[in-house]
Amino acid sequence: MTASAATGDLRNFVLDTLGREICAGQIESGTIFTTESIENRFQVSRPVVREALRALQQLGMVAPKRRVGVRVLPPSDWNAYDLQVIRWRLAGPGRVAQLRSLTELRGAIEPAAARLAAMRAPLNRASDLVGLAGRVWAAGRQGDTAEFLRVDLQFHRLILEMSGNEMFAQLHHLVEEVLRGRTHYKLMPQFPAPEALQWHVDIATAIQTGNADKAAQSMIAITERALTEMSSIWEQQLDGHDGAGGPGFTAAP
Repeated sequence: MTASAATGDLRNFVLDTLGREICAGQIESGTIFTTESIENRFQVSRPVVREALRALQQLGMVAPKRRVGVRVLPPSDWNAYDLQVIRWRLAGPGRVAQLRSLTELRGAIEPAAARLAAMRAPLNRASDLVGLAGRVWAAGRQGDTAEFLRVDLQFHRLILEMSGNEMFAQLHHLVEEVLRGRTHYKLMPQFPAPEALQWHVDIATAIQTGNADKAAQSMIAITERALTEMSSIWEQQLDGHDGAGGPGFTAAP
């Protein structure tokens, strides 16, 4: 390993550790620390620490405080759309709240994208979507969680791309983090609800036939069901449960 690669690994380790701790509240907003304290804690060089702190500053998580050190900023200042911040938050105790925020955002984006896709999508791409919907259905019925997630990611990403709106298309990673997060943290059942699988087929067919209203309504059904389920998990967590979903838990992907 080269010296530059080793430095990069150390910088990433320091950055990831501090980022996770800030997002988890282990390092509270308003906390002030110095470059020297980070050097001593991680036993790394000052350039490594400076690079890690610079990255956190770019994410809006810390700010230099002249002659004092570095101050941790509140979540309202963070770049909430950055994937690294999202993943740190998903890894912490605020996981369900983060998934809820992402699911609410998804509910605003995907129905509009599905409507536009029905109006704009080329026939060949719509046919691809129908094929993906069939694979989503098959994987869900078989309880193949890994395959279901793989094709479901493709399905939702393709709809955003087919909307013909480059800004929607760029938001695919936010939708993907919802789907990955729910699966990774056991908030999805092995066998998705049959109606959720049918909604995927309905969306694909509506887009293929140019039925914009049907495409949007079917996507609303998926996102609203997902939000309702996330609200249920949220309430369980507040009641002291782990919110991981019991045997009767059925979710919309």
